[in-house]
Amino acid sequence: MKKIFGYAVAALLAGAVFAPGLARASCASLWYERNQIYKDAGYCFKTTRAIRAFGNSGCSFDDLNDVPLSARQRAAVNDIVAQERRMGCGN
Repeated sequence: MKKIFGYAVAALLAGAVFAPGLARASCASLWYERNQIYKDAGYCFKTTRAIRAFGNSGCSFDDLNDVPLSARQRAAVNDIVAQERRMGCGN
């Protein structure tokens, strides 16, 4: 369920300049959605919070810049980060 929701949000964000659902999201849900994209792409998390939430089994990339994201995933991450900044989320 979480993965399906995450992909739906990512798809919505990638295709929209303004996503009403994103505007209503909490800092915690934005953090989760952004990091779910990275987890799905094989990122090896470093923070205790992320490791507890996602684990590192099956990860392949230690450097965030090396994580192979599609254009849609990258757009979704960029939209989420922008919303986190607007909301003053302290990641």
